[in-house]
Amino acid sequence: MQNTDPKYQALFTPWKIGNVEIKNRIVMCPMGGTSLFGWFELGGCHFDKEAAKLFLERANNNVGLIIPGIAPLRDTFFGKWLWQNPKMFKELKEFMDEIHKTGAKLFVQLTAGMGRSWAITELVAPLHKNKFTRALIKPIIDTSHELACPSPQKSRWAHDIECPEMTVEQIHEIIEAFAKTAKLCKEAGVDGVEVHAVHEGYLLDQFAIEFFNRRTDEYGGSFENRYRFAAEVVKAIKESCGDDYPVSLRYSVESKMKDFCYGAMPGEDYTEVGRNMAESEKAAKYLQDAGYDMLNADNGTYDSWYWAHPPMYMPQNCNLDDVAHIKKFVDIPVVCAGRMEPEVGAQAIAEGRIDAMGVARQFLVDPEWITKLIDDRIEDIKPCICCHAGCFNFSSSKGHANTQDLTDTMGLARCALNPLTMQSKKYYIEPAKKQKKIAVIGGGIGGMEAAIVCAKRGHTVTLYEKTDKLGGVFIAAAAPSFKEKDKMLISWYERELAKYPAITVRMNTEIQDLSTLDADEIIVATGAKARTIPVKGADTAVEAVDYLLGNKTVGENVVIVGGGLTGCEIAYELYLNGKKPTIVEMQDDLITTKGICLANTSYLRDFFKTNQVPVYLETGITEIAEGKVVAKDKEGNVFDIPTDSVILSVGYKPAPVEGSEKKKHVHIIGDAKAVGNLRTVIWNAWDVCMKL
Repeated sequence: MQNTDPKYQALFTPWKIGNVEIKNRIVMCPMGGTSLFGWFELGGCHFDKEAAKLFLERANNNVGLIIPGIAPLRDTFFGKWLWQNPKMFKELKEFMDEIHKTGAKLFVQLTAGMGRSWAITELVAPLHKNKFTRALIKPIIDTSHELACPSPQKSRWAHDIECPEMTVEQIHEIIEAFAKTAKLCKEAGVDGVEVHAVHEGYLLDQFAIEFFNRRTDEYGGSFENRYRFAAEVVKAIKESCGDDYPVSLRYSVESKMKDFCYGAMPGEDYTEVGRNMAESEKAAKYLQDAGYDMLNADNGTYDSWYWAHPPMYMPQNCNLDDVAHIKKFVDIPVVCAGRMEPEVGAQAIAEGRIDAMGVARQFLVDPEWITKLIDDRIEDIKPCICCHAGCFNFSSSKGHANTQDLTDTMGLARCALNPLTMQSKKYYIEPAKKQKKIAVIGGGIGGMEAAIVCAKRGHTVTLYEKTDKLGGVFIAAAAPSFKEKDKMLISWYERELAKYPAITVRMNTEIQDLSTLDADEIIVATGAKARTIPVKGADTAVEAVDYLLGNKTVGENVVIVGGGLTGCEIAYELYLNGKKPTIVEMQDDLITTKGICLANTSYLRDFFKTNQVPVYLETGITEIAEGKVVAKDKEGNVFDIPTDSVILSVGYKPAPVEGSEKKKHVHIIGDAKAVGNLRTVIWNAWDVCMKL
């Protein structure tokens, strides 16, 4: 099957990795949480049926090659080696039989570990710091093993933790485990394995990069010594599985690092402290000659995480030029990932710049996106907005390790926009036992999602929106120039609503009295309203939503009061538009809310640092006056910040219809219930609508 549009045809041509033929050039890239071996659950490693269901659905929707998320060679809990679990590989074999019926191929990604990049959580970090508790929990979770690095160094996530040096014995154990596990994968019918990774600053990458590796033995120092670990891994796999068994390598072309926890901006002229292009040209050829059959490539480390996990601020196809350059130095296939667009990917393949296009998060949002592309239903593809709110919300701010909730830590690869992803037992559509008339108040994302879910279940829905536009406050959120996917999402919802005859949309209709509605159940999705600050002159400031909607303009020098996500995005947009923003924030860091991925937050923090955007932390505003704001820092120092305009971005509070909290058959959802993000809005809509 292939799209008849010539601009996509190169995507639907066959290619080979070693002697394994792949039917098309779309690769589902690995994502944390999509491992077939549910390794980050307290029960220990097991065949993950939820992940298997995810992959089988995508395989039935025309993906060429699937690479599940990392499978640690050694179980995080209780320390059992992956190859010591024969039952899991028996189940894997049965699953591979089903995958092959679809025509798709699948490689299992095996990881040596994370080292300093292990996202140690706020819960685990204090247990590791204390020698007694570290020893006490060691039989359950050996943090010293999980954090082991080529050389002693600070954890990326908890800077007050020093990661220990890995021993040569441990290195050899890992190499042996790669070989044994790969052999079991081959016997289970897996088409190949991928080694994780000389990529993203994970353990093998830490060995390869001189900045992290200060060893003086055979695994440190010279180029050959630093890449020895990765080379010995593939040689061991080939010796165990045969030279014809394909082994891919997850590979970062450049580290994009300026320093510890400080990355490079796109297009920036900087000095690379990690792997630069000159070394990468040499390394790619060296790794190919060692035995690797493919490079699954992008850029970055956890210090520049936004290259490997690009948020919406990063350019689309952000890694393509670097990956295409490195292909000139190898003879094996090269895959490129990183906000890839099908049209651009197809063109790069047709020109011989890359061999296949890697896509990850789009598969979480819309499992049918390739089928829709083939059927020329491009507008039906639900877009990924690169928010990371469901799939990878590892979050961190100054002085904090990974503040992610434990339920998220054990349930990655879910999707803010599609609750069914990796949660099929919790979220599903089934016909309602009794068809009802449902009134939905508010045409924002939550209201539209609720209307669609209710219609799918067989209810009749009337959606009331007080303005002449659907989208609610998300219209403002989607306004910045870098939010093109957010704008696409609003348009997708508008088209989706029109597909259901059971949904009636009434625009310019404000509902103030719920008793006037002819409905069996009422869903209130009226969102939130902006908070203000009790300081003199606050009424002269511009509210964030008014600025984003273009209702009010600002001058050249702009103070943004509030350094949360919205305030930082406004400052970023102002800078892109040639303005001079200044951020004033009462917390000790920007964007301290947990659940916002470090890839997103670190980009904005690094951008402001690199471009010298003034940021005043632990500082409040005491007055907004003509041409200035009066600020006060944590030491009590009072000072003026000259400005032409002030934008307030100090949060929101729920704004349900008055009296709706106490009425029977009334259900308040989304921000009208509790201010959150798109994930909480959409998932909450499902929580309510599945019960109606």
